[in-house]
Amino acid sequence: HYHKKNKNFCCCYFPSNATQSSEYLHIYRSYLCCFMFYSQELVVPSYRRFQTMRFAIEEINNSSALLPNVSLGYEIFDHCSSKDNFPSIFQFITMNKRLQPWYDRTGQSDITAVVGPFSSADMVTIAPLVMLNFVYGAGSSAFSKKVKFPSFLRTVHSNQDLVEVIVNILLFYKWRWVAFLNSDDAYGSDGLDLFMKRITETDICMAYNKVIDYNANASEIITQIETQHVNVVVVFVPEGTAERLIGTITELNITKKVWIAVDAWSLNKKLPKMKGIQTIGTVIGVAQPTVEIPGFNEFIYSTRRPCQRELGELCNQYCRDCEDLTPEDVISSDPSYSFNVYTAVYAIANALHNMLQCESGECQKNKTVYHYQVLTELSKSNFTLLDETIQFDENLDPRFGSYTVVFWNSSGDAETVGFYGFNPSDNFYINTSKIEWHTNGEIPLSICSTECSVGYAKEQEGIHKCCFKCLLCPNGTYIDVKVDEYNCVPCDETEWSTEGSAACLKRTVEFVTFEHAAAIVIVFGTVSLVGLSLLTSVLFALNYNTPVVRSAGGPMCFLILGCLCLSSISVFFYFSIPTVASCLLRFFPFLLFFSVCLACFVVRSFQIVCIFKIAAKYPSLQRWWMKYHGQWLIITLAFVVQATMLIFGYSFSPPAPFSDIEWEQSQIILSCGIDFKANTASVILLLVLCCLCFTFSYMGKDLPKNYNEAKSITFCLLLIAMTWVIFVTQFILYQGKYIHTFNALAVVSSLYSFLLWYFLPKCYIIVFQPQRNTTQYFQGLIQSYTKTMSQ
Repeated sequence: HYHKKNKNFCCCYFPSNATQSSEYLHIYRSYLCCFMFYSQELVVPSYRRFQTMRFAIEEINNSSALLPNVSLGYEIFDHCSSKDNFPSIFQFITMNKRLQPWYDRTGQSDITAVVGPFSSADMVTIAPLVMLNFVYGAGSSAFSKKVKFPSFLRTVHSNQDLVEVIVNILLFYKWRWVAFLNSDDAYGSDGLDLFMKRITETDICMAYNKVIDYNANASEIITQIETQHVNVVVVFVPEGTAERLIGTITELNITKKVWIAVDAWSLNKKLPKMKGIQTIGTVIGVAQPTVEIPGFNEFIYSTRRPCQRELGELCNQYCRDCEDLTPEDVISSDPSYSFNVYTAVYAIANALHNMLQCESGECQKNKTVYHYQVLTELSKSNFTLLDETIQFDENLDPRFGSYTVVFWNSSGDAETVGFYGFNPSDNFYINTSKIEWHTNGEIPLSICSTECSVGYAKEQEGIHKCCFKCLLCPNGTYIDVKVDEYNCVPCDETEWSTEGSAACLKRTVEFVTFEHAAAIVIVFGTVSLVGLSLLTSVLFALNYNTPVVRSAGGPMCFLILGCLCLSSISVFFYFSIPTVASCLLRFFPFLLFFSVCLACFVVRSFQIVCIFKIAAKYPSLQRWWMKYHGQWLIITLAFVVQATMLIFGYSFSPPAPFSDIEWEQSQIILSCGIDFKANTASVILLLVLCCLCFTFSYMGKDLPKNYNEAKSITFCLLLIAMTWVIFVTQFILYQGKYIHTFNALAVVSSLYSFLLWYFLPKCYIIVFQPQRNTTQYFQGLIQSYTKTMSQ
């Protein structure tokens, strides 16, 4: 029955009707040497698990607590390989040389449950043929699918849990660029699939993958790994394959690599002591925790040595390569899975305990036990074994146990440096200080691209997400790597950021309050303008019939002064927080009443020119003008047209509060938004009135000195034009917090231009030069002008 690939321990079966375990002992021992011819290093751990099974059975049989009057028996069959195991399988699944189907519950075979085999590759060939209760078993996650494997239970954790531990180690040390070597069997393929699915949720990339077997070309594999600049390698292979692979790698002088071993070979006793093992780098492994089984060592010492072959006797215990095997060799061998075998036996015994109703201190031996009933009891397992609560989940996978993280130290031992438990509150820990890194004590790196600095977004290069370049996030954006590492996110309108920001900052809301110094000065100036306008009106009213007042415009002066006061209303709404009403009153009064002022000065300039220059040439025009009060018609027309255009424009697009976030990124400037298209006609009317006023006033520049209103008007218009040119230039260059303060200042300056340079000189003559405010003085000036013109 020897096969060169056989390295798994045999399947063990427990007949339900056995009364003595000894009757099956000969079969067990007859196949033992089949393992030892292959490799003592690999067979001794399997032999240890054999003895663990025997110890558990004898412990149960010698105790009256679990199965008081029932003895467990066992039968062992050689599972040599995935293709040479069928004779043994067919032998134990037949009853009276006939197969017993699962659905036929009327018959009952001797087999109650199966323990083993060890590997997924071996299990996958047996499980479809046998619908018995498999306990212990392989790690492939495929066996968790109860539709295909309804009677499979295991006391070892599935590959899914193993991969979870490996990924946690990679994440713990921030190893993002790894190679994955897996065996060419169900175990390795399942591990690869689970690993690829698990890392899709992380930043880990599988830079290289190779399916290897016992004869893999290690040199070619290492060359590919070096080409990809990978420093961390996960080796997901059985123990025999790992032994050959790592042994070959030690001969290639490979350094500066981290090797992650799975539980199948992480506690191997030969490899950590192999010559040159320290040169390959650092080996970190995931292992089944070692559980001390009380009484097991004494049991091994009490087990008799292999028999000596007598004449004519075939002794299958005789092994050429294991004459020197001692109890110490067994005890010191790899203890992996020993507790799992021990647990499997006790799980079956507890199921039988419940089936045979042994609570009273005596079991009902005559009760028929069916396999499906045992399966039901096994799925409901809930007992304590060596301080561990044994339970299975809905997939019949274990809810108990943990993993340990080991490190192969310089002494050649697998030193425990961490653990992974299945309690969410405290399930993963590694003591890094215990690990002797091959990189002079520093944790090695394994990345494709260096992590981006704060404020940089990743842009993937190639097919792997671990390979990327870093792009600086511009102003007004930020990047939160916890949410998205690849896209710069724009800040909200109320936030701002500089380039390379990891978060946005709140903008400060800016506006000029009435308490601001500039606002106080402008408001004071406006109030002073209104006061001066009122005083001027009083002075003009008291001197209404004097030549200075009549020449200034007479009743029209009061209209101009009133419009100046009404225009100044706009100034008070340029400060504080803008509202719909304040935005409307910020523009409407000034545009409307300043237009009336300009219309008055247009009329006044025209009248001056008409008296001295046009009347003589066009007397009919003067008569029409005087008859129909042309000056009031022009002023009224300008008022009505401007009011109509303003009301029409504001009806479709009224000024409204506006938050300017473009000018200063760290500020929100509160202002009033105005639609310049909707106000184009109103502005054009103002410009037309200014042009006409300037034209007529310029035509009267050579009039008599006391009739120099035209000169005053021209000078006022030049000041107003200069004021608004400065403001428009400022508006183009600067639109910050104080632009509306400048706007208010431009309005006040425009109003003061008329008040100071048109009305103030006349007030000075009235108050301080009354001799120039007489009829005789004005007539003399007119006569001198007429005489000069005639010459």
